Amino acid sequence: MEQTTIPVCMAPDPDTRTPKFKAPAKATDAHCHIFGPGDRYPYAPDRSYTPPDAPLGRFKELQKTLGLERAVLVNASCHGNDNTVVLDAIAQSGGQYRGVANVDDSFTDKDFEALHEGGIRGVRFNFVRHLGGTPDMDAFHRIVDRIKEFGWHVVLHFDAADVVDFNDLLYGLPVPFIVDHMGRVPTGDGLQQEPFRLLLELARYESCWVKVCGAERISTDGPPFTDAVPFARALIEVARDRILWGTDWPHPNIKKHMPNDGDLVDLIPLIAPDEDTQRKILVENPARLYGFND
Repeated sequence: MEQTTIPVCMAPDPDTRTPKFKAPAKATDAHCHIFGPGDRYPYAPDRSYTPPDAPLGRFKELQKTLGLERAVLVNASCHGNDNTVVLDAIAQSGGQYRGVANVDDSFTDKDFEALHEGGIRGVRFNFVRHLGGTPDMDAFHRIVDRIKEFGWHVVLHFDAADVVDFNDLLYGLPVPFIVDHMGRVPTGDGLQQEPFRLLLELARYESCWVKVCGAERISTDGPPFTDAVPFARALIEVARDRILWGTDWPHPNIKKHMPNDGDLVDLIPLIAPDEDTQRKILVENPARLYGFND
């Protein structure tokens, strides 16, 4: 009965093509997920969607095809606050993966210490409507205060309107923060839309990082999603040292155009034409934020 009431996501493209762009050594996919397999890593009973299994073995194949070596695994809401799937993947990565966890007020100091030892370097909060909307803000502030001592950051999954509604809050956060997917601003609303203008200004703030991923989520035109390129380039122009990139594989909750990850990689030289900027975004910035060792 439960499975009929929870939406099931589209599966990722099974035929990832080898991109034309050759990523530099130690390039990092700074936003990706591992889902299941569900019989080993059960999905949360109160989840808002059910993903197709996208296990670690498949992700390793993807990285090989794309020419990427490192990864930041973001524990998605479908796994609830059980971070085991991410911790197990990090443990098997030989130091090449880090993670972002889901937590709540029930986590003890020992729980946070164990997450840190396991390679977790941040926590994520979903604000987007289809994943439940604004979280309990009192709990949000308590958790942000608790992660300060670990040197962690907070990852914010916003809808475009949230960039406006929570703009003042962000400037007061006591830890670094990342805005996912370019703030999910729809490209069809143009570069001058209020959420993007505020995001550009926010990106100048030294505690703010932005992921120039999710082109398939913000695109109005559809594949190959090049209408997202001017948005990414504008963000890179103002905050090159605090920009990250990722695939968002396996692209949960895509409703229309499931991207081929090879196509997404080939957007990189369009958003960052010179090799120095490519290395900043793919290697140096994630290494600095997540503590990857050379």
